[in-house]
Amino acid sequence: MTDPVVEPVAPRDAATVVVIRPGPRGVELFCVERHRRSGFLGGAVVFPGGKVDPEDRSEDWEALTTPLSARAQAFAAEPVAARAFAVASLREALEEAAILPVTGDTLDGTSAAALRTEIATPGGPSLSRALRERGLVLDTGRLEALSRWVTPVMESKRFDTRFYVLAMPANQHGAHDELETTGSFWATPEEILARWEAGEVQLAPPTSWTIGLFTGAADLDDAFAVARRSALSPIRPCFVNDGGQMVLVLAGDPLYPEAAGEASSPIGTTRFVLEGGRFVPVT
Repeated sequence: MTDPVVEPVAPRDAATVVVIRPGPRGVELFCVERHRRSGFLGGAVVFPGGKVDPEDRSEDWEALTTPLSARAQAFAAEPVAARAFAVASLREALEEAAILPVTGDTLDGTSAAALRTEIATPGGPSLSRALRERGLVLDTGRLEALSRWVTPVMESKRFDTRFYVLAMPANQHGAHDELETTGSFWATPEEILARWEAGEVQLAPPTSWTIGLFTGAADLDDAFAVARRSALSPIRPCFVNDGGQMVLVLAGDPLYPEAAGEASSPIGTTRFVLEGGRFVPVT
């Protein structure tokens, strides 16, 4: 965190995707562990995601994507910007997790991993070019909008991140890249939160909050119903001092400052208390 008197850093556009699949004990989420030397959330368990790149806004994507859902389109005022967020989320899913939905599900796990290697090679093609050469179309229409989080103004690195939900494409399994991410796993929301409570994994508040939304989801229909019930207006967490204790609050909490501006009042907990170096949700 930075000195609160310093002018806030403008948040950068970013996108994240929560990939889900049915499991024997309910839905399972795909998580990756960020490299411990990463400059942002090093060592944390997160969903695949990252910054929106200029190439994600290319006009080439008009012919290489399927139409967005109404909610995903609502993530931005301009269609090109809304598409760029969706493209960024799936590009990051490929780069960090070897997961990429294409029309017809013609890309299996081996092919997805090979595509990831090709676009990551110095001098290699962009994702749009690689898809065009293979005759593939990115199935952005499968994404369902979930939420939008804006990093608190006190942070030195800030992002305005759109979160999506995606059902795992057929014949793919997911695999971390050993560069930005050093581990990956599938688990139910309950299992992930239990590991977090036991101190086995590190979760940032947006991640633990998002995982909590899917507890109890029995199948994909339940999970997508959760997404469609969620508000899409920005969630703007704020740090406040509560009697000498640092607290992170969301809209709807009694400590949330009115000066924070318009923000959605999300489902679930609205307060995280700093305990033992991590923010723990308070019901």
